[in-house]
Amino acid sequence: MTLSFVTRSIAQRSLTRFCNSKLSTAKIGSIRLKTYYTPAHEYITVEDGGEASIGITDFAQSALGDVVFVDLPDIGDEYDSGDAFGSVESVKAASDVYAPVSGKVTAINDELDDNPGLVNAAAETDAWFIKMQIDDELQLDDLMGSDEYKAHCEAESS
Repeated sequence: MTLSFVTRSIAQRSLTRFCNSKLSTAKIGSIRLKTYYTPAHEYITVEDGGEASIGITDFAQSALGDVVFVDLPDIGDEYDSGDAFGSVESVKAASDVYAPVSGKVTAINDELDDNPGLVNAAAETDAWFIKMQIDDELQLDDLMGSDEYKAHCEAESS
């Protein structure tokens, strides 16, 4: 019971931090970035040209605890929406990471090999897992926006 309370408290703090940040929609120069979320707590930030950064959310890293290992695919691998493309291991658990959309891996975050704890420090910024060229941007319509994701996390925390 105590572990459940602690996990819920950590998740709520992370959710509050996320909601007070401007991560869900950012703008760099004239390029507008849009972030979407899955019920399994992956995020995808779409850039111009249909390339996207994919990783796990701050909510997910808080639930996992200290991340000790991240397994990533090879550049050039192709995945359908919902396919597992890697995994993340923490001191508490291991979890698969799923592709939120279909596409081809164009880059991996090599920094996570030597510094998996970056996921805990900067889950939705510097600790992206892969970059993917999206096959069909219409698949983004099946994902949650920031308000929907916030409600989803609140429902899971209660």
